[in-house]
Amino acid sequence: MDVAAGLSRVRERIAAACSRAGRDPASVRLIAVSKTKPIEMLREAVAAGQAIFGENYAQELREKAAALAGVEWHFIGALQTNKARLVVGRAALIHTCDRLALAQELSKRAAAAALVQRVLLEVNVGREAQKAGVLPENVPALLEEVRALPALACEGLMCIPPAEGDPRPCFRLLRQLGKACGLPQLSMGMSADYEAAIEEGATLVRVGTAIFGERAP
Repeated sequence: MDVAAGLSRVRERIAAACSRAGRDPASVRLIAVSKTKPIEMLREAVAAGQAIFGENYAQELREKAAALAGVEWHFIGALQTNKARLVVGRAALIHTCDRLALAQELSKRAAAAALVQRVLLEVNVGREAQKAGVLPENVPALLEEVRALPALACEGLMCIPPAEGDPRPCFRLLRQLGKACGLPQLSMGMSADYEAAIEEGATLVRVGTAIFGERAP
């Protein structure tokens, strides 16, 4: 996979989606999802101008952050409370805060490190039993609890819509929730649907396969 070419194609499609939606391309930030990819591919992406990377596994984030300085790391995977210590302070933004116990642990770790950890609330927009995320109707209550924690700053919402069907209703729901809660950041859209997500208001898109190619089996 030619990483630079993949990045160029994705950036062109982001710009086109923004044009269709009447948006400034600068309003959308591209997160290159680099889970399981070797550090050499990440260095290729950096050489092509990519500055933000997303990791799904806490240990992998720790290892890659140690090996590749000068970039912004986002944590985008399911996070167990006992792995919070590996992520706080390394990730500029944690996209997957979905329950009070995790938020409390993140805040505790951040306070101990004398920093404020930025987070997004993960929302289970498709109401899928197998997926993480707070249900849409419970977002205001969780947000109030998170905002009461001293070392967290909640900036927005994140979702992964169902794999089947049109994702746009889910993206619209997240946008409406964000607006109602006063949360400007919307992390939504992956390789298969990031253009639709941008047209529906995404400010952060998480793209891996379209940049780095398919993951090894």
